[in-house]
Amino acid sequence: MRTPLPVFAMLSFACGLSAQSKSLPLPGTVFTVAGRTAFVIEPAATERVSTQRPWVWYAPTLKRLPAKAEVWMFKQFLAAGISIAGVDVGESYGSPNGRAGYEALYRHLTNKRGYADKPVLLARSRGGLMLYAWAAAHPKSVGGIAGIYPVCNIASYPGIDRAAGAYGMSPANLREQLRRHNPIDRLTGLARARVPILHIHGDQDTVVPSGKNSELLRKRYTALGGPVDVIVVKDKGHDMWRGWFESRRLTEFVIKRALGKPEPAKGG
Repeated sequence: MRTPLPVFAMLSFACGLSAQSKSLPLPGTVFTVAGRTAFVIEPAATERVSTQRPWVWYAPTLKRLPAKAEVWMFKQFLAAGISIAGVDVGESYGSPNGRAGYEALYRHLTNKRGYADKPVLLARSRGGLMLYAWAAAHPKSVGGIAGIYPVCNIASYPGIDRAAGAYGMSPANLREQLRRHNPIDRLTGLARARVPILHIHGDQDTVVPSGKNSELLRKRYTALGGPVDVIVVKDKGHDMWRGWFESRRLTEFVIKRALGKPEPAKGG
């Protein structure tokens, strides 16, 4: 059994890490990686379920996220011996700059802290653009993808005009290069790696319409032979309904995939 680092040691970990003022919905460690604020919420010291530490990668990590809405899910993960981690890359919308911050977190956790090389990605809303951007570039390093009304289509949200600045492009240039960056156009590698995907999305979502995001991704991923399922919730939109964050189906999917147990989504 590997003894966890004490809190004071983790806060002064190598690579120039330092404590930040970010608040978390559950006790955890806040640190800096590649100049960005990151966090890890770890389970109590228990016998390891594997030689590597299983983890869930949450996004978007912003000033007030993750929030108390995720507490129920997070407690289920912790009870199963799974950590939760994330890094704040700002409103990057899946841009190369944001992906660099994600790469830094992944390398730090896997190389320095003994975390598993295949985390499960948990994308809430615009976190979908961020996590899918990294996943598309590293399909063999993904244990599964779970989404709560996730954004999968830049043209749908935030829209090309709004996203262009994060990409350092004009709207016209981003429109021309959209297929190089848009999650729904970058699914081939994930399908070949048989990465299972499970989304939960409302049929009344007007902020991130399911038809232009989760449903479109399901159609394309299925055509590529990838395992995918989308749970469509009737009469629900882009809101804080507890059912999004207390979905047993989604939570069980994440836990089984993080622990390396067979739990394929439907399709493929």
